[in-house]
Amino acid sequence: METQKNEGSGLQATTAPHWAQSMRKLNDWMLFNIGGGPRPFKLAWIINLQKGGSFFLFGFLMWYYADKTPWATSTAAWVYLALHGSYGLVWLLKDIAFPDPNWQPRCTIPSAIWGFIGLALYWMIGWLLISGIANPHYPLPDNAWFALCISICLLGCVIVFGADTQKYVQLRAARGLITNGMFTYIRHPNYLGEMMIYGSFALMTWHWLPVLVLAYYWGTMFAVNMVMKEASMSRYPTWAAYKKRSWWLIPGIF
Repeated sequence: METQKNEGSGLQATTAPHWAQSMRKLNDWMLFNIGGGPRPFKLAWIINLQKGGSFFLFGFLMWYYADKTPWATSTAAWVYLALHGSYGLVWLLKDIAFPDPNWQPRCTIPSAIWGFIGLALYWMIGWLLISGIANPHYPLPDNAWFALCISICLLGCVIVFGADTQKYVQLRAARGLITNGMFTYIRHPNYLGEMMIYGSFALMTWHWLPVLVLAYYWGTMFAVNMVMKEASMSRYPTWAAYKKRSWWLIPGIF
């Protein structure tokens, strides 16, 4: 990383590496600007449609595959419906109360289509399980595995929604570096929570394809956003001390 002087403060602000800047530009173009032209949709609307529609889609898939495979009405399918479907509904509640400003800009029609298709890849995780294609054989007894996945998902929801809510409220009161609450020991708790949630979905399906989907998103978007965020936060006087005593995602490990 390069550094640049923050005039007037004497601080050295970090410049994000070129690969992260290039990936951010590409991601922004894909999310908002493909094809140019009118921008009739907010990106938030596309995200909310996918998130809020999850419960109904998976319910429909369970009905559709009910006479085709026992997996459609298995305990695993019901647990998955509760986890992924309820997460989507909770997301809608959070967006109504504490909307994320990053998703409010409007996007072009091709970007809206691209965004919906990209988000629909998350639906594939549940489809693999409900359709019987995954046919998972869990490393632990089924009930123990379900308990593990439910626990990871619940903890992830608390972390991501707690962090997003704190960020929304605290930044409205005063702009600055957040170093308390959910951000005391982890610099990116919202990303950690999201990774735990979708990681629990992948564990429920226990198939190689969701691993590729999550690796793509975590590598090309999550990692890029975290690197860019750290470069931006480095302009604050308390950044060096905060970075020294905190961790990226998991205290004591990473």
